[in-house]
Amino acid sequence: MAKRTLSGKVVAITGGSLGIGRATAEAFIAAGAQVAIGARNLDRATTAAREIGALAFPLDVTDSGSVEKFCRQVEEDLGPIDVFVNNAGVMLVGRFEQESDEASAQQLNVNLLGTLNGMKVVAPRMRARGRGHIINMVSAVGVVGLPGCATYSAAKHGVVGLSEAVRGELRGAKVDLSIVLPIPARTELTSGVGKGRFVPYLKPTDIADAVVRTARRPRYHVYVPGWTNPVTRALGLLPQSWRDGAGRLLKADQLLKTTDTAARIRYEERARATTLTQEV
Repeated sequence: MAKRTLSGKVVAITGGSLGIGRATAEAFIAAGAQVAIGARNLDRATTAAREIGALAFPLDVTDSGSVEKFCRQVEEDLGPIDVFVNNAGVMLVGRFEQESDEASAQQLNVNLLGTLNGMKVVAPRMRARGRGHIINMVSAVGVVGLPGCATYSAAKHGVVGLSEAVRGELRGAKVDLSIVLPIPARTELTSGVGKGRFVPYLKPTDIADAVVRTARRPRYHVYVPGWTNPVTRALGLLPQSWRDGAGRLLKADQLLKTTDTAARIRYEERARATTLTQEV
């Protein structure tokens, strides 16, 4: 596929004022795109937008009406959306049976319903124009369940299934759909989270650069870093007992024991109290 130019293209990013979302906005701007970011904390989004040269709008991804309004505002100010990045996310770490109903609902609503809402609003617009690209920020836990963040894993698995089904429905519509599957990056969302063996933390810019490359040359599965693609696929072919052993080798089953809960207090209290942490 020929490399696409991003110069002048309109890019909308949910949860774009922090971490990976902000880094992605900056990367698209550096590529010449016009960028709009949306977040529930409009003050923070406005500050970030001013600093990087984007536009900011209020957005609650769990509310389809808010998503519709966000897209309409972007189109009025910048023009039709060429690339829509579903980035908003929230992760709460803890033992599954001790997780509150509110925490479960919040993670499902932001991570899964929020992505669904974004796709449902932009897909018809892109289909009608005969062009567009939806990029869903997932996670490596979208294909591998991680003890200690069971509901987050469930939501991200849901996004993978949702994306695969919608991609099939968009076939022939000249609308691309991609899912980005990174290993963890050092952001506020992962503050205090224990590190697995042999798996380094990424920088937000590593993921942002992969998103921009994908916008230039669309493909469906985007593993970050690339070496996790064959590793993940190979593990999927192993018997379950071998996969369990690989998880223990990587210390994936030690998340609850190695997470520094004190280091996560600021993030999780803000997320639980206000449900406005929709950025990763």
